[in-house]
Amino acid sequence: MSEQPLSPAYFMRTARIGFRCWTTEDLPLALGLWNNPQVTRLIADLGESSEQQARERLAREIVNQDRFGAQYWPIFHLESGVHLGCCGLRPYRPEERIFEIGAHLLPAYWSQKYATEALEAVLGYAFVTLKMAALFARHNPQNHGSRRIVEKLGFHHTHDDLMPQTGLLHPAYLMHARDYFKTPGYFAENHGCP
Repeated sequence: MSEQPLSPAYFMRTARIGFRCWTTEDLPLALGLWNNPQVTRLIADLGESSEQQARERLAREIVNQDRFGAQYWPIFHLESGVHLGCCGLRPYRPEERIFEIGAHLLPAYWSQKYATEALEAVLGYAFVTLKMAALFARHNPQNHGSRRIVEKLGFHHTHDDLMPQTGLLHPAYLMHARDYFKTPGYFAENHGCP
């Protein structure tokens, strides 16, 4: 288990989770997450785990933060500092202010509601702080846990995407800002990445 330094610079917190931005020094954390076959097996844009893929994903997340002010931010347990995985946003149709939301957790933290807690915070950050028009979500059809979370958060199924990486139709969902503000979810105080 990888731990955070004693004085983490979290830009957002929930009851149990701290969010910060990826840096190049986080390569060991990125490798532990995106080079883990249990994590990547149901993520279409990752597929087979590899060290090179994890390195590329870390670089892409850093670029996304610089360019769009969003990434799949690394998340940590507030009390222990243990790295839980990542949760955040990436460009989907950025010209329309529509980003994709998602979470990748290390297996030790599955089924403990960390994903839901983190995603609820990111929803608030996306719509309140970043002023997104809508959020897109998609999951592997075999990932029943992700389906339950996406539906619980209030996303509406819009279509199925054929993903070449898996050869499967992946359910796709959308939530517009107006729908979020009708029934606001959890929103932590946010300050943005340093």
